[in-house]
Amino acid sequence: MRKRTRARELALQMLYQADARRDDEDIDASIEAHLRSETKDAEVTAFAQKLASGTIEHRARIDATIVAAAQNWQLRRMALVDRNIIRMAVYEMLYVDDVPAKVSINEAIEMGKRYSTQQSGAFINGILDRIRREHDL
Repeated sequence: MRKRTRARELALQMLYQADARRDDEDIDASIEAHLRSETKDAEVTAFAQKLASGTIEHRARIDATIVAAAQNWQLRRMALVDRNIIRMAVYEMLYVDDVPAKVSINEAIEMGKRYSTQQSGAFINGILDRIRREHDL
């Protein structure tokens, strides 16, 4: 498995946990502890931490972007896994300059298929592609 793919999986685990608990308090300590227990690879750790922390830090803007693009869908009605995959991909698209938007979208689609349902890939693709087009990414 590629390092950035592994980092995205670890970041998703942390985002899922924070969202399920509805608690961002001391999330940085939780992220660090989780990463220490899951990988010794510094590159994987750094990218996963960047994704998880950045997604949480910018969640208000990310969520507003998703809501604007997700016609007839409210964030709270989205599956927990799908919602966090989309959030993380939007963070990458808006804030991570060295990852092309299409790569973020492809990785998100594959994660949706792997960790949610087959239909999640199309759902995630629809929202992210609309955001990509609307933000000219």
